Amino acid sequence: MNKLKLTILAVVASIFASSASAFDPDDLQKLKGTNKCFQCNLMAANLRGVNLRDAYLVGANLKGADLYQAYLDGANMHSVNLRDTDLRGVILRGANLHGANLKGADLSSADLKGANLYYATMEGVILCNTTMPDGSVIYSGC
Repeated sequence: MNKLKLTILAVVASIFASSASAFDPDDLQKLKGTNKCFQCNLMAANLRGVNLRDAYLVGANLKGADLYQAYLDGANMHSVNLRDTDLRGVILRGANLHGANLKGADLSSADLKGANLYYATMEGVILCNTTMPDGSVIYSGC
């Protein structure tokens, strides 16, 4: 009987653990439908090549999201969590990343021209062929 209880507990725990690390499908649908998603959970979401120009993503959790070649021009992403996120080739021209957590993000070949990185956490960010807010190109981490 104890083995059965342990097995059930292990299964329940793994279900909760896996659901806690994935994005909320309703939040993803909301973003795609309205281009707005306040404090939404898009953790590990596949947003490759998605057009999020002028998107409102304030407080969103995009940790682990794949935004490769996504368009985020003019997006408002204040306090967004992009830690350890694959942002290779992402276009963030004019994006508001004020207070964003970009720790460990890969911004190789990203375009940040005109982006607001005020108070953004940039520790461990890969900046290889990355266009910075002032238009300069950085080749660190290549």
